Amino acid sequence: MLKIDWFIARFQALLSASNSRPGCFTLLLAMSLSLLMYPVLRTVSLQLHSVLTGSYISGTLSVAFINCPNEQIARDIARAIMDQKLAACVSIFPKTSTMYVWKGELEEATEILLLVKTRTAKIRELSEYIRSIHPFEVPEFISLLIDQGNPAYLQWIEESVP
Repeated sequence: MLKIDWFIARFQALLSASNSRPGCFTLLLAMSLSLLMYPVLRTVSLQLHSVLTGSYISGTLSVAFINCPNEQIARDIARAIMDQKLAACVSIFPKTSTMYVWKGELEEATEILLLVKTRTAKIRELSEYIRSIHPFEVPEFISLLIDQGNPAYLQWIEESVP
């Protein structure tokens, strides 16, 4: 039984036990629905505030980290991401030293790090796309939500990624 069904059944039982308080059921139902609707109402109010004031809503943008085996592959993947309109910007960091355990063995490598700025709503699509084009068997793909930043830059990211 769904939670809302349980609440309704419980309130109907209270109502039938106490006919002298028909308003009690209505009040309890309204309070319960308000509590259940709080996350939706909060999200809507934050979005409305953002539209009216031009402020940024924390977490609507993300940064993704992707390691590539060499500079040419990094540039090819960065270009593909931009061609697919999955990001506003891809920064390419030269030669990072990496140590990791792969199939039980300690490995050392030099890799190229991509820093991808995009909408949080695009992260799943970006991850799937990277897995389809990346040469690694298990490509590194880690994303973090952007909490704060230069408002003009964050707005530019939002406008650049459909």
